[in-house]
Amino acid sequence: MKPVVGIIMGSNSDMPIMKEAAHILDEFLVPYEMRTLSAHRTPGATHAYARAATKRGLSVIIAGAGGAAHLAGVIASLTALPVIGVPIKTQSLDGVDALYSTVQMPSGVPVATVGINSAKNAALLTVQILSLSDERLAKKFSAYKRALAK
Repeated sequence: MKPVVGIIMGSNSDMPIMKEAAHILDEFLVPYEMRTLSAHRTPGATHAYARAATKRGLSVIIAGAGGAAHLAGVIASLTALPVIGVPIKTQSLDGVDALYSTVQMPSGVPVATVGINSAKNAALLTVQILSLSDERLAKKFSAYKRALAK
């Protein structure tokens, strides 16, 4: 199946956290792609990825990054797709730097931001967004929520 969600991260070291998003999307049978892109180290590839995302069929992008964490904001500035930022915990400031970098976007460049290392919640929010136009997914997500209540 063609991916409808992009999971991107600023560094390969973010993979253990971002795999949590992949596991949730697997559970809901949502096709996705995963890439390592950096707003600072690979800006050309990052820009190209964001600009081509809609043409490739993506509907949502989940972007995880630590430290200066500009990845989600850069992606959001280049596409009209919903972008969900996952601040990754860092050694120096426990992820607070990444949280602030991700959540403090200027007016007109929204990035939905989940908690530090909360890739699972980013994927669940993605499923909710996709459920608005996918009845199968909406039913599956409702069942998931009912199971949580039990």
